[in-house]
Amino acid sequence: MGITAMRPLDAALAIRRVFADPDATEHVFEVIDALQGPQLKRIRARLRRSELGRRLLSTKPNLVPLLGNREALAAMPEGSLGRAYLAFVESEGISADGLVEASEGARDPSIEGDFVWIKDWLRDTHDLWHTVLGYRGDLVGEAALLAFSHHETGNLGVGAIAALAWFKLGRVSDPSLGARATVWNGRRLAKKVAWFIEVPWHEWLDRPLEEVRRDLGVPGPVSYHPIRSSEVDVSLVPS
Repeated sequence: MGITAMRPLDAALAIRRVFADPDATEHVFEVIDALQGPQLKRIRARLRRSELGRRLLSTKPNLVPLLGNREALAAMPEGSLGRAYLAFVESEGISADGLVEASEGARDPSIEGDFVWIKDWLRDTHDLWHTVLGYRGDLVGEAALLAFSHHETGNLGVGAIAALAWFKLGRVSDPSLGARATVWNGRRLAKKVAWFIEVPWHEWLDRPLEEVRRDLGVPGPVSYHPIRSSEVDVSLVPS
């Protein structure tokens, strides 16, 4: 299909699958891939404009072995990013390998080189972004992080899922829980902090989490009311 190809029909079908089963991460990757457009090229161009970005493109670090080594993460200092990441994935019952597996079905064989690494980097840093920002793996937290990620990556698929989640969560949740405001604030937060894509996360795992937040301009973990998929009906059927 080519690196800038857009497949809106495939995206629409995948979006329906996302909302039919919000916990099936593989469908999110299908949407992202279908609406990738020119964003990988734009991300690479931006990375090339900074020393950190050029170093990442040159070395192409692989986060999966680091994030999958739970013994090493557990041995990191109390309060470090690595320890906080470990606590997050254990509390959510997820793993870096799980994201890799979920993404395999959406992999476009025509994408090569730098672009493969960028896609993998975005996938593998996702839960580190969760950890730094304080979003849980619930519906609101995921939607807010997608709103944040849309501003960071420019991917239309990410934005489409975030927008639909904003709409549905407002329809099916108690307004007093502030689900829509939390999702919207994810995008607002992205405009105020550093560009997460060029952060050398593989070198920062043993750093104090609060120090990482300070350097990235993150004021602290987001405070919001989590909503799990088992608590509401988020299907695309009108409610």
